[in-house]
Parts: sequence; structure tokens; C-alpha cells
Amino acid sequence: MATHRNCDGLLRRDFIQLGLRGALGYGLCDLLRLKALAGEGAAGGRPTNCIMIWLDGGPSHFETFDPKPDAPADIRGTFATVPTSVPGVHFSEPVSKLAGVFDKFTVVRSICHKDPNHGGGNHYMMTGAPTPVPVGCGAHVTFHPSMGSMVSYQRGVQGGLPAYMAMPGNTRSGGPNFLGGQHAPFIVSGGPNADSFRVNDVVLPGDIAAGRIKSRRDLRAALDNMKRFQDKVVEDPAMEFDRFYEQGFDLVASTKAQEAFDIHREDPKVRERYGRNDMGQRFLLARRLVEVGVSWVTVNWGGWDNHGGIADVYKGEQLKTLDQGVSALIADLAERGLLDTTLVLLLGEFGRTPKINPGGGRDHWPHAMSVLMAGAGIPGGQIVGATDAKGYYASENVYRPEDFAASIYTKLGIDPQQTLLSTAGRPVRLVNDGRLIKELFV
Repeated sequence: MATHRNCDGLLRRDFIQLGLRGALGYGLCDLLRLKALAGEGAAGGRPTNCIMIWLDGGPSHFETFDPKPDAPADIRGTFATVPTSVPGVHFSEPVSKLAGVFDKFTVVRSICHKDPNHGGGNHYMMTGAPTPVPVGCGAHVTFHPSMGSMVSYQRGVQGGLPAYMAMPGNTRSGGPNFLGGQHAPFIVSGGPNADSFRVNDVVLPGDIAAGRIKSRRDLRAALDNMKRFQDKVVEDPAMEFDRFYEQGFDLVASTKAQEAFDIHREDPKVRERYGRNDMGQRFLLARRLVEVGVSWVTVNWGGWDNHGGIADVYKGEQLKTLDQGVSALIADLAERGLLDTTLVLLLGEFGRTPKINPGGGRDHWPHAMSVLMAGAGIPGGQIVGATDAKGYYASENVYRPEDFAASIYTKLGIDPQQTLLSTAGRPVRLVNDGRLIKELFV
């Protein structure tokens, strides 16, 4: 699948402003070493996990969950509305399959903020904190960790699997910032629809059976023990690579991990249900990962910065893929009894302008956006908040990104009011004055 850039691209300033570790993921060995250096332990229990589907660039609320059929043509666009599974509620035509499972999720139409920039909006919605300004003030500027990284920080490794994964790459603000690189996501790259798909660093090479790798492991252990006896090495926890090796071996040799990553084991009918394309199969893989205990999975999908030709985009394969894949994910989780312990989020950094521009597109608009939220006890078939008659501004039950983040953390059993320490030793409130979106907790 082609890499998509927003209108401002991913420039050098993004790395300077948001941190190199915030923009990049780490491989398995890096995660294990950094995790050990940080002294983070594994958490027990079976908490609620999260799948975040991030539509990078900012999807239109008009052409999805907040149509305005009575507005002038240059605002309402070209699509008709379709009835949902809940009487009296209509969505836009491109999300007709999601309309059919609306009884299983909530749409919040009234989350908004004031940052029209991709980087700033991304940081705000991914972290619950506005991008600090001015940029470049050293220790006086603190970028927040993403929600996925914070979940990793709180929970640690789950059953040998990293707590935070992202595919096919990380978002620009999806990293750990001052929490440290051990809480960056493990990246699951590649196209899972391909017959040759495999997860790097996890799946055994085809010519090495489990018995053979165990023999290699035993031989290596014997040689290492002999060397230690001869050299009388004093072990340094920071240099004890055996622990990383053992954790890596446990992951590679784990039947549970292998089955989760091997999407080819899935029933072909289920794969067809999600859509035989890379994005549909990523949604399916996300389900398989939370099913075995991965705490947070981000599916990052670019190409939603539609400044021109938005009608063509929303009547094309991109929306069909989204509509089929996400509706299948929500229904599949419900049928498997997993929706109660899985939070599903669908959003981008902002909405789009009410008035269609001369190029047939919509521009950046942070004053109104729609966010899909399902699972974890969130009522189905519910519309929260509203925008005005032309979709310009959130006008009822208005919520901020801080409120969104506080609600997500609470659903995941994490205290949003806790105070962290930055690398400079400064106290940082995880969420500043966030209030719960009360309609999600009824």
C-alpha cells in the first residue's frame, strides 16, 4: 500500500517538534533492551484493551457520521443519507455498512479544538494535550506521551507480547516522548493480505523448526556458561543480554504469539468478511492481537487530507474498504464476546471545512469532528453532542481532546489525573483538567 502524506508532508520540523522517538517505532530487540533498562515489569490480569484506527489527515464528518442534508449544496456535498440500525438516525451514504451496525457503537459529534495543523492536531488527539509552544525551548517544553505509550508504561509486557503495537507504521505523535523509547510501539509492517506476509523478528524462518532452535538455544547457553566460568564475569543488568535473548525466544517460541501473528490461520470466510486488502486484514490482525492480550493496537491509515476531489475519494475504494473493515471488526468482536473488553476508536486529527472549496475538497477544520467509539461498556446506538445546522461548530455537549483522553484512560483503568516526571524532572499532569464524557459511562 502506498505511503500517504498530508498536505504539509512529514518534514524535518516534525521530528524536531515531536521527537524522533515519537515518530519512529522500535524493533523487538530494542524494545526488550529498553524495557529492561527501565525496570518495567509485566502487569497481571485481563484489562480492557484498545484498537485505535487513526485516519491520518483528518476525515470529513459530513461524508461520514454527521451529514447535513438540509444545508446548501456547497455544504452538504453530493451524497445522500442512509438510515442506521437505530430508528431516526442517519449517516452519510459512504458508511452504509457501519450504519447497519450502529446499534453496537457511539458517535461523538462534538469533540473539537482550535489547532488546524496536522502536527498539532495529531498531538492533541493522540495525547490529550495541546502541542506546547513555543517550540525549541529545551527543558521548558514538554511533549506528552501518546495514549498507547502511556498504556505500555502502566502495564508493561503482556504475556511475552509488547503492550503497544502499531501497523503499518507509527503516527507522528504516537510515541512515548519523555516516557522513553521502551514504550514506543512495536511496528508490524508489511501487507497482511499477501500470502508471503510474516512479522519481522517474531516468526521462525521457514527452514528452522522449533526443535532445532531449542537445540541452538541449549548450545548457546552451554557456551555462555563456560565463558562466564572462565572469565568470572560480574553481571551488569544493563548488559545482561541473556534476558533479552530469553524474552525474544519466548515470544518466537510461544504458540499463542505465533497463532496471533499468523493471519493465514484465520477462517477464509472471516478474512473475506473484513475485506481481502491490506487495511481490512490489518483490522483483522488487530482483533487477533487484542484477543491474546496486546493492550493497545494502532492501525495508522493515511490519505484522508482531501483538499480536492473529496466526492471521488469518498465514493471510491478507500471508503468501501473502511466501511467494510471497521463494521466487520465491531461485529466480529461482539460475536466473539470480546467487545466488552475491547475499546475501538476511529478518528483523525480534526474534521473538514463545511464549505466545499473550488477544487471540490474540504480543508482543515478543528472546530467540529466525529469520533466513533465502541466497546468497553460504551452504549450502542448513541449519538453524543451535535454540530450546528451547517456543521461549522460543535454546539451541544461540547468536549475537548482532554475530555476524550480522560475518558479513554478511565475506560482502560488508568488514572488520568496522575502526575508524571519529565526527563528534566518536572512534574507533568497526564491529562490537564479533563472531564469524563458522561454519556460513555451510563
